[in-house]
Amino acid sequence: MNNHIVAMGGGGFSMSANGAVTPLDRYIVGLSDAATPHVCFVPTASADDPRYINQFLTAYAPMGIRTSVLTLWENARESIKRAMDEADILLVGGGSTVNLVALWEAHGLTHAIRDRLEQRDTVLAGVSAGANVWFQACSTDSFGPTLQPWHGGMGLIKGSFCPHFDGEANRAPDFANWVAEGRLPDGYGADDGAAVHVTPTGRVRFITERRNAGVHHVYGSFTPTTSGVIVEPVKTKLL
Repeated sequence: MNNHIVAMGGGGFSMSANGAVTPLDRYIVGLSDAATPHVCFVPTASADDPRYINQFLTAYAPMGIRTSVLTLWENARESIKRAMDEADILLVGGGSTVNLVALWEAHGLTHAIRDRLEQRDTVLAGVSAGANVWFQACSTDSFGPTLQPWHGGMGLIKGSFCPHFDGEANRAPDFANWVAEGRLPDGYGADDGAAVHVTPTGRVRFITERRNAGVHHVYGSFTPTTSGVIVEPVKTKLL
């Protein structure tokens, strides 16, 4: 199957200055083979915030593509079925990673997505919590203002993920410490405006929509001078 996964540390329409789509949004839409891609926004992590939904619809309307929204607070069963039947791209918004996963599990959405990946070409994308969900583990503030390591994503991408790597003071050092201590597996930290793209062949690409944004490979090391972890910038492509 021709499936793609794009995990954004931040960026896209929800963080753009004028509320318009950005190069990352256009990149995601361009991954679909559909002549007129159908993009379904999944705002579960924000409790289906109507303002967030409106922001998505307003931003994507000028692109001339089909759009819809998957909601779990209202008409969940019908909404999931429609999204799985019709959408070419699932774009998952930010918010609470833990609440997102809990609700997806309760409503059977994680199972539905796994089934969909085996049946039709699909682009999975997301920002912040919507990126965390594709990994095995992540850095999250779902439990309160203090960041914590958490194991509980879908595990479609091996390892862990840290969004907003350059956007919040404690993100990078906390993530590195948790990897060094073995509390999180090796993974990637993505700045706001940067993303990890897993292609259908399993190859990993790293992309950014601004010159000073990057992605770091964070992995454990037994070398004494590394304090148990290496934080290594990876080569990225500017969109």
